[in-house]
Amino acid sequence: LAQPFRVLAHNGEINTIRGNQNWMSCHEDRMDSALFGDEIGDLKPVIANGSSDSAALDAVFELMVHGGRNLPMVKTMLIPEAVDVGSKHPLAKLYAYCNSVMEPWDGPASIVFTDGTQVGAVLDRNGLRPSRFYVTDNDKVIMASEVGVLEVESKTVLRKGRLQPGKMFLIDFEKGKLISDEEIKKEVANQHPY
Repeated sequence: LAQPFRVLAHNGEINTIRGNQNWMSCHEDRMDSALFGDEIGDLKPVIANGSSDSAALDAVFELMVHGGRNLPMVKTMLIPEAVDVGSKHPLAKLYAYCNSVMEPWDGPASIVFTDGTQVGAVLDRNGLRPSRFYVTDNDKVIMASEVGVLEVESKTVLRKGRLQPGKMFLIDFEKGKLISDEEIKKEVANQHPY
C-alpha cells in the first residue's frame, strides 16, 4: 500500500470508499471495452482487496484513462464539482450524465493526476484540504498543501493562489500551457450533447 501510485497522488481521505468499492464491483459485471477485448477479465477486480482509499481511486482512475476517456473527463466523473444537476447551471447536464455513469468519490482531498502528457490537480468539492500553488516565470508550477514547502523567489512568481473547491487546473505538456478550470470544463462539456 506504499506510494507512489500510477496516475495520481492523494492528500486526504475518500470517505465514500466502501460504497465506491461496492459500486465498482457492480460495474465490473458489465465492463466492456474494444481496447481490452477478451482480456478485460484480467483487469478484475479493479480494486484489489485491502486497497487503501488512495490505491482504490488510483486503480479506477487508471482503468478509465486506459479505457479511452481523457484525463479531464475521468476527473469530472470521479470527483465532480458540487452542481445541482436539476438547475440551469451550464454544466448541469454534463454532471447529470457523469452521475448516471459513475458514483462520485467524495471526501476531503487534494488530488494530483496524470496520464504522462498532462498533469492536473483538483480539490474536493467542499474545499476541506488546502492546495496552494505558484506559477513562475521559468515555467514551473509548484503545488503543495502549504506555502513554503519549497523556497521560491518572489520576483519569479507570475501567479499564486489556492485551488478552489471542486475546481481543477491542468498542465498540458504538448501544448505547453496551464489550462484553467473554466476552459477545461467548457471543452469537456462540448465533447458530446449531454
